[in-house]
Amino acid sequence: MMDFKERIGLAAERLRDAKAVVIGAGAGLSAAAGLDYSGAEFRKEFADYIERYGFRDLYSSSFHEFPTEAERWARWARHIDYIRFRPEAMPLYRELAELVKGRDYFVITTNVDAQFRKAGFDKERIFEVQGDYGLMQCAHGCHDRLYSDRDAVQEILKHSHDLTVDERYVPRCPVCGGDMDVHVRKNGYFVEDEAWREAASRYEAFMERHAYGEPVVLLELGIGYNTPTIIRFPFERVVYMNRQATLIRLNSEYPSGPSETASRTIAFTEQMGDVVKALEACLNVDSKI
Repeated sequence: MMDFKERIGLAAERLRDAKAVVIGAGAGLSAAAGLDYSGAEFRKEFADYIERYGFRDLYSSSFHEFPTEAERWARWARHIDYIRFRPEAMPLYRELAELVKGRDYFVITTNVDAQFRKAGFDKERIFEVQGDYGLMQCAHGCHDRLYSDRDAVQEILKHSHDLTVDERYVPRCPVCGGDMDVHVRKNGYFVEDEAWREAASRYEAFMERHAYGEPVVLLELGIGYNTPTIIRFPFERVVYMNRQATLIRLNSEYPSGPSETASRTIAFTEQMGDVVKALEACLNVDSKI
């Protein structure tokens, strides 16, 4: 493997020459950006849940089977506020926005924290495949409309006590009167509304235009093997089929890929923030020469 400086130089060269850039982002990016799902901030914020239920991290706690909707939504309200509503755009996301500024790009992400939109990425160039913590839907998908959950979350937080909330503050489906759920893909009831379908179409059209017949960079950030069929494997397939494509993979745990595409893959296990800063600095130097 080339040293860090050589890899940065090569990656910057491929980015500079690319006709388009496709960003694929997973949970590892938001973790690197500072959204804490399991560290000191999580332990401080959810100390009472950790004490009562033994939660180890925010992700696994979202699958806990609570006995009542009031308890489930009390936890979700704190989760959503902590990850989705309270944080501003994280610096790493802002730096990524600068990295692709002025370039033809598209973002596909499995993250549900809206950080790309907060950082100023064009909302017409983002496909949030797995949903958005800021939205809710009928838990059984009785209709395909999504609703903002901001007001509901704030009301639940205001009136929560002893890790539950009065039933009057629990969201109910306005159509069937049943349970509501956070708009996150976890079962067959996930709602793909018109906006979701349009974003999917824009992404597919972008890939058709750029992915298979011209120099393109696929910038993959923090994608592991939780849902590899959404981004990781499709990106590898593009690089396999298009010899003008380059995969720039930032992943401290899973940097390797198929041997058939190794020559067109530039992998970084270093801190994502350091890599993005170095790429931006290298591109800025190149632009001044």
